[in-house]
Formats: sequence, structure tokens, C-alpha cells
Amino acid sequence: MNRIDQTFAGLNGEAALIPFVVAGDPDYGRSLDAIVAILEAGADMVEIGFPYSDPLADGPVIQAAALRSLQQGHQLPDCFRLIRDVRSKTEKPLIAFTYVNPVMQYGTERFFRDLAASGGDGVIIPDVPIEEAPELAQMASQYDISFIPLVAPTSGEERVRAISAQAHGFVYCVSSLGVTGERSSVASGVKSLVETVKRYTDLPACVGFGVSTPEHAAEIAAFADGVIVGSAYVRRIEQAQSEGDGSVAESVAEFTRQLKNACQRIRL
Repeated sequence: MNRIDQTFAGLNGEAALIPFVVAGDPDYGRSLDAIVAILEAGADMVEIGFPYSDPLADGPVIQAAALRSLQQGHQLPDCFRLIRDVRSKTEKPLIAFTYVNPVMQYGTERFFRDLAASGGDGVIIPDVPIEEAPELAQMASQYDISFIPLVAPTSGEERVRAISAQAHGFVYCVSSLGVTGERSSVASGVKSLVETVKRYTDLPACVGFGVSTPEHAAEIAAFADGVIVGSAYVRRIEQAQSEGDGSVAESVAEFTRQLKNACQRIRL
């Protein structure tokens, strides 16, 4: 049982809060400080997005953050170094979010070996074809890395069954079609998607894409096992970066406390 499994087992029915940030945004030091602040403020685990030049699943806010990171020369080895530096300060789960092309270019086994050596616990690769997923999941398992797949509202029941069978850690339920980005409301069909996933796996089902506010978090926590928030965090980092070195960490910490309170309140 790795850290992801242990964390969900210890939540006693509460929904996990899973923030997402881009590694190296706005720079290495403040990225590290932001992740540590998020975890210290109550997040249960964190997704660390590896910057990539063609992030097909991401909307403009996260694309801009990836570009800022890449322009500073942040590359895959820096992502592993960042995870290692975060790991030195926490035992909470750390999940890499990347795309299949960087993994292949880096070398699949080398990628999972280095992710494990740095202290990573899981990986999300949103653009990996289902036909290639079993091979990657097997390689990840060899290094005790949870391979976390995505299911979407357009996934038919058989596809949900097949994807859920390959999952480790949790299943990422995409709440709405299109790319990541803040939304004004939670999509109406996501509860049904979570229920479908739960028919085929005992793993937690967590909801992301478009989750933007504490109100959204509370709504999702009523039926899902985890709440994933990305663009709303990345936008706060962008807004805060001009306000001084401490402001980025302070901004995301306060947002984390609001979201975590919403996740807890719904389960009391």
C-alpha cells in the first residue's frame, strides 16, 4: 500500500482535496514554496504538472503557466528535483501529471525509475491511448507508481470498465468535455460518471476539470471520493507572482483552507 492508498484509507469518508500546480511556475523557488504551503494548509495530496509545449488537455491558464516554466529552462530533470525537494518536507502523496510524448522521449523505464527515486507516488498521462495504457501501467507498477487513468462523460460503459480495470490509486473522472479551465458550475452528468466508475472498481473516484470554487468542492464531495482543482490554483499563482516572494504561497494556502473546509463540511 503506497501513500495514495494510505491517504484515502485514512480520510474516514471525507473527500480528498487534490490541488494541481505547474512545476517551475512562476519559478523554481516559488513553485516549491507553493506546493509545500498547499500541503501544509490541508491538501491531502498534490498533482505536479510537468511543463510541456503542447498540452492538449489544458486550457489557456495552464498552458500559459507551462510556457512560463519552459521559458525559464525548466525540464524533466528539474521536475524530478522539485518532487525530491517537496518530498524532503512532507510524507503526503505527490502525483506527476505529464503527457505521453515526454515520457517516451525520456525513456519509459527511466521516467518511472526517476519518478520513484525522487519520491513520487503516482502518474497521470491524459493523452495515452487505452491500447498503450496496460504497458505503461505495468511499468509504473514495477516502481510502485500508481497509474491513474482518466474517464470522460463520453466514455461508454465498456470503456469505463476497461479503463477502471487498469487503474491504481484512483480514477480521475473528467467533469466536462474540452480542456481544463474554470467553470461557473459543476457539470450535471459527473455524478452519473462517478457512479459508473464505482460499478467497476473499489478504487476512489475523484473529479476534476472545471472545479473552481469551495462551493463546487462541497457539491462534488457529496458523491465523489476526491476533488481535483487545477486552473483556479494556477490563476492565483499568476496573479500573486507580482506581489512579492511570499504572496504566492500565502495565496494558495488560503485557497486551500477554503477548499478543504468545503470538503470536510459536506461529510460531517
